[in-house]
Amino acid sequence: MCDSMAYLAAIRRPRLLIRAAHFGLSDYRRNRDLPRVTRQAVAPSPEHALATLMEEEERLDTSRRNEEAGYSLARHIDVLIALISEARLIPPAPASGLEHTALNA
Repeated sequence: MCDSMAYLAAIRRPRLLIRAAHFGLSDYRRNRDLPRVTRQAVAPSPEHALATLMEEEERLDTSRRNEEAGYSLARHIDVLIALISEARLIPPAPASGLEHTALNA
C-alpha cells in the first residue's frame, strides 16, 4: 500500500481537474458510486478499489494527454473523486520506529 500512497503523492494533474474532483467529494457515496466507477457489482475493499482506480485514472490521463476522441472528462472526474475518497479510507502506515529511536537517543 506504500506504493499506492507514493503514487498519489506524486500525481500531477491539471489544477482545474483536481478542483472539480474535490468539489464532487461531498456528493460521493461509496456504496452507490464505487460499483459504477469501478464497473463491479459490489464495492470492493478500499485497498482493491484504490488499485483499480489508479489503473483507470492512469489510462484516462494517457487518453487525455494524447487528445484521444474517446476521452471522457466526466469519467475522469468521477474516477478522481473515487480515488481521493478511497485513499482517505486507508489508515496511515505506522511509523517504522526509526524516527522514534532517533528522538530518544
